[in-house]
Amino acid sequence: MNIENTAAALCAVLFAGGEPQIIDRLCEVLSVNYDQLFKTVEYLNEKLNKIGLKVLKLDNSYQICTMNEYSEYIKAMFDIKRKTPLSPAAFEVLAVIAYNQPITKSYVEQVRGVDCSGVISTLVEKELIEERGRLDLPGRPLLYGTTPNFLRCFCLSSLDELPPLPKDVDDQAEQLVMEDAIEKPVIDEPQ
Repeated sequence: MNIENTAAALCAVLFAGGEPQIIDRLCEVLSVNYDQLFKTVEYLNEKLNKIGLKVLKLDNSYQICTMNEYSEYIKAMFDIKRKTPLSPAAFEVLAVIAYNQPITKSYVEQVRGVDCSGVISTLVEKELIEERGRLDLPGRPLLYGTTPNFLRCFCLSSLDELPPLPKDVDDQAEQLVMEDAIEKPVIDEPQ
């Protein structure tokens, strides 16, 4: 198959799937390697950009989406109401989770110094974070991490594209981790 036919097949698969499609699976279905798929995506983007669409890379997957400059037309056509924007507290919690995931609610609360239950619930509802299992400690606290929707909303291909933290923030976070690592006295329980 030449690049034009492969691009047409890729476009059809991404359009029909609607959701992000895993790169490994796309390579398998299209019978191409990673380099060929990457070249096909570039070729397809050249064609789609002329009609208001693009192929977006999200971590280890691709998805077709509309270009940002046409969002007003889309909102007007479908009468999409603006969802409530995130509060500053939500952005703080999201940042703590994005940079430290997987992470527990208690760690987020320790970093912020306030209860974060409501904010974490809101971020889960908005599908920006999700449960990633449980920590193997007493009480088995939930671990949280970001979702593919987080990457989409912030136009990131992967978490590696997050801007680096300022040096003093790293030092403060490291200090919190060190404080947690200090052994606390063990109280013998009656037998």
